[in-house]
Amino acid sequence: MAFTLRQLQFFVGAAEAGSVTGAARALSISQSSVTEAIRGLEDDLGVALFDRQARGIVLTHKGSAFLRHARQILADVATARTTFQTEAETAKGRLSLGVTSLVAGYVLSDILQRYRRAFPQVELNVIEDSGDYLQHLLIGGELDVAVLLTSSVHDRMALNLETLLVSPYRLWLPLGHPLAQQESIALEELAGSPLIQLMVDEIEESTRRLTAALPVKPQIAFRTRSVEAVRSLVATGAGLAILPSLVYRPWSLEGDRIEIRDVSGDLPTVQVGLAWRKGAPLTGPASNFIRSAQSTAVLRPG
Repeated sequence: MAFTLRQLQFFVGAAEAGSVTGAARALSISQSSVTEAIRGLEDDLGVALFDRQARGIVLTHKGSAFLRHARQILADVATARTTFQTEAETAKGRLSLGVTSLVAGYVLSDILQRYRRAFPQVELNVIEDSGDYLQHLLIGGELDVAVLLTSSVHDRMALNLETLLVSPYRLWLPLGHPLAQQESIALEELAGSPLIQLMVDEIEESTRRLTAALPVKPQIAFRTRSVEAVRSLVATGAGLAILPSLVYRPWSLEGDRIEIRDVSGDLPTVQVGLAWRKGAPLTGPASNFIRSAQSTAVLRPG
């Protein structure tokens, strides 16, 4: 029969006390319990662990060697218990989370679903706002973590950043558009075409920089903060759009098809990730959220 943790505890107690009586007193148990545990341990191992003497007990050579193993086993068990107790504590608590509007609609749901499933007892407080304001809240200690466009974070000295996915810009076109017959479209081919501009986060500024490089400036046919509006306008032929593939969906709300094509040239990318304050210890819920987001990003293409 395999030895038990109880036998190991009694054996270590006897070895440290130098007597069965001393071990029984230290462990607040009977002497017979200590004697029985040591005898059972010796029977299981097939060796004598102690030399019995008139004035107490002394470890044998093999008993001394086994004492090191016994102490290590008990230490490992204590560490394991502490680890799971810590995990149980971090499975509760409160998480203050910030997110930008673009990220909230296209990235956050997957991360939150995984996190809530793993840590259902954590109280979540989610704030949606602009990237600049979320950075202000993070630096001020009012948020634990934010999910935002890391490519647009300005104060990189004050924040830890981790990019979860990178999304390239693509050209959105209505079904049957002449340019849709090409697999890749040069940026210059868009000169003079009407464009639908999305006014969200860094998308507006990136689009402005792209169109500024064209010899003939495109006509901005519509400006909107709604990705769904962009989809509908593109699908019905009101204009083209250059947007990250992250927010692309092949159908508008009305059921019209939207095509997507690569644009050749030096186009920017959108980087989505996590931000948290440098130098500030992370709470258990915040650490768990970061790990959960990292694992979710591995499962999700950019």
